[in-house]
Amino acid sequence: MCPVLSGPYLLMIEKINELMTRVASLQASSAEEVEQLRVQYLSKKGEISLLFNDFRNVPAEQKREVGQKINELKTLATDRIAELREAVEAKDEADREAGIDLTRTATPLPGGTRHPLNLVKAQMLDIFARMGFTIADGPEVEDDWHVFSALNFAADHPARDMQDTFFIARNPADVLLRTHTSSVQTRTMEKAQPPIRIVCPGRVYRNEAISARAHCFFHQIEGLYIDRNVSFADLRQVLLLFARQMFGPETKIRLRPSYFPFTEPSAEMDISCNICGGKGCGFCKQTGWVEILGCGMVDPAVLEACGIDSKEYTGYAFGMGVERITNLKYRVKDLRMFSENDVRFLDEFIAAK
Repeated sequence: MCPVLSGPYLLMIEKINELMTRVASLQASSAEEVEQLRVQYLSKKGEISLLFNDFRNVPAEQKREVGQKINELKTLATDRIAELREAVEAKDEADREAGIDLTRTATPLPGGTRHPLNLVKAQMLDIFARMGFTIADGPEVEDDWHVFSALNFAADHPARDMQDTFFIARNPADVLLRTHTSSVQTRTMEKAQPPIRIVCPGRVYRNEAISARAHCFFHQIEGLYIDRNVSFADLRQVLLLFARQMFGPETKIRLRPSYFPFTEPSAEMDISCNICGGKGCGFCKQTGWVEILGCGMVDPAVLEACGIDSKEYTGYAFGMGVERITNLKYRVKDLRMFSENDVRFLDEFIAAK
């Protein structure tokens, strides 16, 4: 006598057979798709797990058969998903061996842009080139003579201290990372006779705590002009022309007395704030003026130390930070942004390239 097949039994068998057909034909082309299939069929809320909700309605004499069918389905799904995972991993490995980078951004790739410091440095060098200055370069790893002694720094000058200078070796000769690009000027004066008209761009290093307003490395552009009858008036005129070319024709300058070991007389130069037009704002601390560089007439002792006759020749020198000028043009409040290579920050300068 044939057993009576209940409705819940027939419904379960029908569902299991349908799922077996679907599972046997599963396909996936990526690891993400494989994971989606695993969640769909094998997770706690997957289709196979949900079969157990209906399993409770199957008569007791038919539960064993239905339970075996569900286990067969679960085994089939587990094996099929494992096969798909292995196939996808094998394909990825083959693509990598063939030189295909699957992590690469799809074309078209976004265009890059020049770094804001390079943009400003190029503009500064172009201004000085039109005034007859040529570019001079020198090593970043220097010796005490070219960084300090030839520039009239006293033996006990604070700049020589470890707190300000990165020393690489102290004996037998001091080797250090240059603290300013003035070392390029001393090397040039040793090798060439006047007239000398150069600008020295480069990276310099100082032992300072890194913050929004200071860094252990930054960039400078220094200038030097030596010839007969060079005066402070010549220096002022060059700096005025630079300021107006860089910040606009209405820019004003002022020179305040200062002190540097390698120039005498020395001065610091301010420009009228290009943000508020000299009226006073937070950037210029309500003064209407912003300091941008130091300058002065080359001290005769420096000329003599470098083999130039100070009775026949005079000269002027000036130096400024590229980051400082860039801040004035683009109002970047945090110096660390220049060296972090955050593409979101660099993308802001696409229009300026």
